[in-house]
Amino acid sequence: MTTRIAADESRGEVAADEPGTVQLFVTAAASTADLLADELMAFGAGAPHAENAGVSCQGSLETAYRICLWSRVAVRVLWPVATFRAVDADGLYAGVRAVDWAAHLGADDTLAVDFSARTGSGITHSHYGALRVKDAIVDQFRERCGARPSVDVAAPSLRINVRMDRDVVTVAIDLAGDSLHRRGYRARQLAAPLKENVAAAILLRSGWPQVAAAGGSFVDPMCGSGTLPIEAALIAGDVAPGMLRERFGFSRWRKHDETCWQRLLEDARQRRAAGRIAPGRIVGFDRDASAVHVAADNARRAGLQEVVEFHRCELASLPAAPAKTGLLAVNPPYGERLGSEDELEALYTLLGEKLREGFVGWQAAVFTGNPPLGRALGIEARRAHRMYNGALECRLLRLEIDPARYARKREPGRPPPFDAEAARARRGAQMFANRLRKNLRQLRSWARREAVSCYRLYDADMPEYAFAIDLYQSDPEGTAGRWLYVQEYAAPAEIDRGAAKARREEVLASLPAVTGVLVDDVYMRTRRRQKGTAQYDKLAELGQFETVEEGGLRFLVNFTDYLDTGLFLDHRPVRAQLRDMARGKRFLNLFAYTGTASVCAAAGGAAATLTVDLSHTYLDWAARNLDLNGLAGRQHVFERADCLAWLARDDGRRFDLVFLDPPTFSNSKSMASDFDVQRDHVSLIRQAAGRLAPDGLLLFSSNLRRFKLDAAGLGGLGIRDISAATVPKDFVRNARAHHCFEIRGS
Repeated sequence: MTTRIAADESRGEVAADEPGTVQLFVTAAASTADLLADELMAFGAGAPHAENAGVSCQGSLETAYRICLWSRVAVRVLWPVATFRAVDADGLYAGVRAVDWAAHLGADDTLAVDFSARTGSGITHSHYGALRVKDAIVDQFRERCGARPSVDVAAPSLRINVRMDRDVVTVAIDLAGDSLHRRGYRARQLAAPLKENVAAAILLRSGWPQVAAAGGSFVDPMCGSGTLPIEAALIAGDVAPGMLRERFGFSRWRKHDETCWQRLLEDARQRRAAGRIAPGRIVGFDRDASAVHVAADNARRAGLQEVVEFHRCELASLPAAPAKTGLLAVNPPYGERLGSEDELEALYTLLGEKLREGFVGWQAAVFTGNPPLGRALGIEARRAHRMYNGALECRLLRLEIDPARYARKREPGRPPPFDAEAARARRGAQMFANRLRKNLRQLRSWARREAVSCYRLYDADMPEYAFAIDLYQSDPEGTAGRWLYVQEYAAPAEIDRGAAKARREEVLASLPAVTGVLVDDVYMRTRRRQKGTAQYDKLAELGQFETVEEGGLRFLVNFTDYLDTGLFLDHRPVRAQLRDMARGKRFLNLFAYTGTASVCAAAGGAAATLTVDLSHTYLDWAARNLDLNGLAGRQHVFERADCLAWLARDDGRRFDLVFLDPPTFSNSKSMASDFDVQRDHVSLIRQAAGRLAPDGLLLFSSNLRRFKLDAAGLGGLGIRDISAATVPKDFVRNARAHHCFEIRGS
């Protein structure tokens, strides 16, 4: 029943009619309005029209039920019960109270009110508007029967939706009750899961219904909790997405037509039975075993365990396409789950490689909140759609895996192509070049005098050019090789991207001319604040190593595959100090990374060294560094272990000299728990100090700029801050390059 209040707002006079159809309003993301309109017409709705936050259409109660049961992109279905004019809260109250609410719920039922108002309406506070609506309803019940419905915002008998557009108020029953994206199959979810209706919209936009009808297969290489594969199976199997829900908003509505609803459910069951698809056509992969377990459990709850397969698999090991044709759809990370632009770019580059290697002839859909990363795929997008994941604007990149659409591949770590001549001509480039020349003159003579081969040439000296630039040489003269490693500090969100790009080009254009380093020997990374990832994640697989010199020792560095090169230049004095102190001592290197400290200790005559790190890759690198200097021997041991767990289980071994340089933060999958150096350094240092032999010395270092040692928490230990003495000349512009402490046992 639709109630229209057409008299003055204060009296709320009512005229009612009961048409067979009403003007339904179905909410959805604005970017999916066209998909929703197509669905509504298929469900028998008339005259669909996109409006703000949804689509209006004409439909019967059966039509509304069909939308609730079958729509893959809708959020809510609103059945109007009244429209009236109101200019303020009193008018709103009067209009709502004029509706016969006993026709919709009873005094012993519960209710919840959702209220929204556009700018220019007489009520701007949604909570206040909802409160006045609730008051009007319960006051009517209290006046008529002396009892009133109570409020239950979580699972009400009836959810009432009120929209105020200037002075026009629409009151409706929310037939969905809860957002329709909640299908009912998700028991557990991972961080930031893709909503089911967004996943369905991705698949519909990407042509999956047509691909599935033609017998094509489906793959998601980063499936997370399995939303895309499960939604793909629901579409391919002609399964109504609402079949699994335990209740809808109309379930306890007094005008609910249970006979009609059961007829629609039976039809949906028959369609599902007739539309079963063969196992193996829909597959999801993920590197995280726990995600695979959650995805499989979700598929089981959806009744699709016989249809959808999930497997643990690293992206680098993704198998080739299981069929000649199909759709690969993926929602890769785009800024929150990985810490740097370089990590993300490497991930997208690898994804593009796997597509080109194993999925020729397929379609692909890449949903990303960082559209520029799409270029790293190396495949030109046939079409891009603007969509939203919550409030985040994203792009759906639709690709054809066809060699004709492959873009020219860019080597990881290399800057993108640009007009270097034009960039050098800009005034900013000339200013930067002058500063770089000045730094080079001052540091070159010092480096030669001190026999320093690798040093920091520039470190954000000019705030508008936020870069760190390191010069690496094979020897102090660079006779066999010279390289520049450029690290851009990511610009804040408020900085215009075009301006940041221009400054990057000015820096890169100036470097070869000022330093004499060849363009092909300039490498670049972008450093961002890390969020929830290990410190040294791998970025590429080129395996190209160069050899540089420090203090007469040689070390392997890599400019392409990792965020860091393998040699921390600011630790040069610390390594020299360890070398001077190591003779005849038992040396322990924790969080050893590439083992450079172990090499220095061995070169200083350590009686034995133990190098501990969690990574096979870095332990192998450390062993190669030791061998490169002719220092390998049985007295030098490498042990793969989580350093936190290793320290926790004391095996009785004691050491005369310990170097402890933990990451700022780590949550590696192989670790028992995450690690935060500021939060956890007291317990870490105490455990490491417990491994000292009598008169032993622990050197603790941290690169967290804001690190503060908790001296009170470390009471009883002898502590000396040697930070200033261990920051080298080329890092003095950054007074907090690192913090370093000598620590002795009690």
